[in-house]
Amino acid sequence: MSQSIRNVGIIAHVDHGKTTLVDAIFKQAGTFRENQHMAERVMDSNDLEREKGITILSKVASVRYKNTKINIVDTPGHADFGGEVERVLSMVDGVLLIVDAQEGPMPQTRFVLKKAFENGLRPIVCINKIDREHARPLQAYDKTIDLFIDLGASEDDLFFPHLFTSGHGGFARVSPDGGETDMRELFEMIVNAVPPPPSDAASPFLLQVNNLDYSDYLGRMFGGKILQGTIKVGDRLTQTRDGDKLNSSFNVTKLWVYEGIKMTEVESASAGEIVMMSGQDHVLISDTITTPDTAVPLPAIKVEPSTLSMNLYANNSPLAGKDGGKFLTIHKIRERVEKEEVVSVSIKIDPEASADTVKVQARGELQLAVLIETMRREGYELQISRPQVIYKRSETGEVLEPFENVTLELPEEAVGTVMEDLSRRKGELVEMGKTDAGMTLLVYSIPTRGLIGFRSNYLTMTRGLGLMASLFDGYLPYKGEMTSRTQGSLIVKDSGKLTRYAYEDIQERGTLFYEVGTELYAGMIVGACSRDEDMLVNATKQKAATNIRSATSESTVPLDSYREFSLEQALSWLRDDELLEVTPKQLRFRKKILDHSERRVAERRSEVLV
Repeated sequence: MSQSIRNVGIIAHVDHGKTTLVDAIFKQAGTFRENQHMAERVMDSNDLEREKGITILSKVASVRYKNTKINIVDTPGHADFGGEVERVLSMVDGVLLIVDAQEGPMPQTRFVLKKAFENGLRPIVCINKIDREHARPLQAYDKTIDLFIDLGASEDDLFFPHLFTSGHGGFARVSPDGGETDMRELFEMIVNAVPPPPSDAASPFLLQVNNLDYSDYLGRMFGGKILQGTIKVGDRLTQTRDGDKLNSSFNVTKLWVYEGIKMTEVESASAGEIVMMSGQDHVLISDTITTPDTAVPLPAIKVEPSTLSMNLYANNSPLAGKDGGKFLTIHKIRERVEKEEVVSVSIKIDPEASADTVKVQARGELQLAVLIETMRREGYELQISRPQVIYKRSETGEVLEPFENVTLELPEEAVGTVMEDLSRRKGELVEMGKTDAGMTLLVYSIPTRGLIGFRSNYLTMTRGLGLMASLFDGYLPYKGEMTSRTQGSLIVKDSGKLTRYAYEDIQERGTLFYEVGTELYAGMIVGACSRDEDMLVNATKQKAATNIRSATSESTVPLDSYREFSLEQALSWLRDDELLEVTPKQLRFRKKILDHSERRVAERRSEVLV
C-alpha cells in the first residue's frame, strides 16, 4: 500500500506563490467536481491567512494521480512561523521548493532549504511565476544552484529535478519556453523523484506526533506520518515523551486520513500514510505513539528558540465589556493561550509569571499579533504590554540578546531614509548591492528588538515597493539602549466622548488616533504628542454656550484625519508604561496607571531609583 503514496512538503519564501500552485494542482487532479465552487487559496482556510495573504498554519491535503496518492503539506513562508516548517519536514519524504522567477532565492528560501537538507530531503525545484512580466527564470535557476553550493550540497545534489511553473496559469514546463499547458509534468516528477515512504507494515506501530487539532465533540486529535507498522481503530497504544517519564496507554477511538482537503474516517492505515487519531487528551507535538511493548520515545523535534515575550492581562478599563467581549477574565485568557501552546511548537507560556498575568513567548511580533487578533475575533478582551526580547547570559555573565539577519530590497530613493532608521535601531550594514531589476539590496545584522515596528515603517518609507525578510542569527552581546519612539502621548484628562471642539484644539499639539464621538476614559491615550513628552489634554470639553454671536468664533476649523493602527503597528507604538486594550471592536492605547496623580507619584519614584 505504501508504495502508492508520496508525502511531499511545499516550502518557499513568503509570497513566492506556493499556495496558488497548490490550487492549480487540486484543480487539475480532480479534487473538486466540475460544478463545485473552488475558492482561491483553498489551503489558506483561516480568515487571517486570507486577509494577510500569507500561510500561518501548515495544513495537509491529498490528490490522486493515476494509482498514486500524493499527500501535500503546505507550510508558512514567514520566518515567524519557522516552527511550523520544522515539524512539517519531519513527516514528508520530499519537498517542492518554490522559487520566484523574478526575485530568485530569498533569505527564507535559504532557511527552508537548509532545513530540508538537515532532514535528508532532496528537493524538486519549481521556478514559479514564469508568465509574469520581468520574470527571469534561467537566472533564478542559476541563483538556486549557487544557493545549493552555499549550503554545502554535494555534486549529485546540484543536478536537482526542476520545472518551470505558473500557479496562476496552471502549467509546469520542462523548459521556460516549453509548450506544456497543464501540471502533468509536475505530477510525474513527484511520483518519480520523491521516494516512497518505507513500507515497513510488519514492524510494531510507530508514529511521532507533529500535527494537533481539537474538536468539541471528540476532544484532542493528533497524528503524523506512520513510520512503521499498521494501526486499526480499537488498538491499544502507548504515548511516551523524550526527556520525560510519561508512559500512558490508550485505545484508538477514531482514525482519519486526508482525502482532498477534508479528513475521511477509516478503520485502518499502514506505514507511510499521514493520519489523525483520537483517544488521548494530553498529547503534545513530538510525542511518540507506539505499541506498549516497544515504548521508547523518539528524539524531540527541534525548533528555533522564542525571541520575544509579551504580557497579557484581563481588561480592567472603565469600558471593559462594552464592546461585545464574551471572555474577560484572566482565567479564560490563560485557558485560551494554553490551548494555543498545545497546538503550536513555538508559542510557550512562562510558568513563573504572576497569577494576574499570562506571559507568552513566541518567535516574532507577527506571530504574537496573529495570536491576539485570533483571540479578539473569538470574543476575548484583554490588555497587552509592549513586546520584550528574551535576554540570556553568557558563561562569563555578559548579557546576550537575539539578533536577526535582515535582507531588504528597495527603490534607490528610499535607501537614505531606511538606512537612517536602521542605524537608530542599532542595525549594522553587512552588504550592499544592486538587483537585476535595478533595486538596491541591503543586508543588515540587527537586534531583534530593533525590528519591532520596523515592517510597517519600512512599507511607508518605500511606498509599498520594499521587500523584506529576516532570519534568526543567534544570540550576541547586548547593543545598548535604543530609542523606541520620538513622540510622547496625549493623555485624556476626563472620561466622556471626544468632541469636535476639543479635537480642533488638540490637533495643534499632535496627531489624534480616534474620530469625533469616540468614548474615552481618564488615562486613555487619545493621540501622539508632537514633542517627546506626555501631555494631559481635555478631550471631552464642550464649547461654552453663550447668546453672543461672533463671525470669527462661528468659523469651522478643518479637522486633520486621525491615524488608524493595525495590531502590529499598535504593538510597536507602545512604551513600557503603556498598555494596548484589545476588544472585538476597538484598539485603545492607555497608561498602565490611569489616575494622573498616582502616575506622577510613580514617575517620581522611578526617577529617584534611577
